[in-house]
Amino acid sequence: MPGPPPEREEAPPEPVRQMPAATVRCPNCRTENAADRTLCVRCALLLDPGPPPAVRPPWWRRLLRRERRAAPVAGTRPRPAWRRPRVALPVVLLLLAVGVWFALPHMGNWLGLARDETGMPESLPPAAVRASSALKGHPADAAFDGFTNRYWAPATQDGATLEADFEAPGVRVTKLVVFGGTSAKKDEFLTQARPARIQVELIAADGNTSTHHITLKDQPGQQTFDVRGKDVVRARLAPETWYGAGHGHRLALAEVEFFGHRS
Repeated sequence: MPGPPPEREEAPPEPVRQMPAATVRCPNCRTENAADRTLCVRCALLLDPGPPPAVRPPWWRRLLRRERRAAPVAGTRPRPAWRRPRVALPVVLLLLAVGVWFALPHMGNWLGLARDETGMPESLPPAAVRASSALKGHPADAAFDGFTNRYWAPATQDGATLEADFEAPGVRVTKLVVFGGTSAKKDEFLTQARPARIQVELIAADGNTSTHHITLKDQPGQQTFDVRGKDVVRARLAPETWYGAGHGHRLALAEVEFFGHRS
C-alpha cells in the first residue's frame, strides 16, 4: 500500500517593506517635517501658507471693470447690488477737468481776492498828487499829508477834481478813508462846506477804469468805504454834492487815504 504523501516544506514569509513616511519640507529653514504637521518643528513657521493673496488692480483698471460679487451665505439676506456708473462717472471727471482748465487763467484773481479778504490792508500813500485848482494855503497835497487840521480847498467847486498817482506796476485798493470838512474837530468842522457825495475813479495800468460813488455823512471824523481796484496807477476824486454850501463857504476836504496791498 502506498504510504502518506511527503510533507511539503512551507516557504518562509517575505518581509513586509515599510513605506517611508511622507514628509513636508519647511519653506523657510528647509527642515523635513511629518506630513500631518502644521508648524515646522524647527522654526515654527506655517508649513503650508497657501496661495498668496490676490493683488487688487489699480483704481483706473477697476473703474470700468465689473467685479463678480461673492455668493451670499446660506440663511442671510443678500445686500442690494450697487451699480457702478459706467458712463456718468467718466463724464463727471471729464467735466471737472475742463472746468479746471478754464479756471486756471482766473486763479491769480481768486488768490488775490482771498489775500484781500484774509490779509491786513496797508496804507498806500501816493507818489504824486494834483488838483484841478486850489486856494492859496490849501494845496492838493494837504489832503494826503496825514494831518486832519489841514485841508484841500478848490478855487472853483464846480468840476473840482483831486488826483493821486501810484508807482508802477500799481496797487490793489480795497478801502478808502475820507475826512470831510476842514478838521476832525467838531467845533472846526462846520466852518466850511463839506463833501456829501464823491465820485471815485480807479484807473489801472492797462487803462481800465472802475467808478465808485460814495456818500459821506455830515459829521467830523473818519469815514471808511469799500472801494476795490487792482493794478491801480491813478485815483481821481470828484466831489458831486456838498453840505453847507453858500454864505462864502468853500468846499474843504481834510484827508484822503487809500488802503490795500502792493502788487
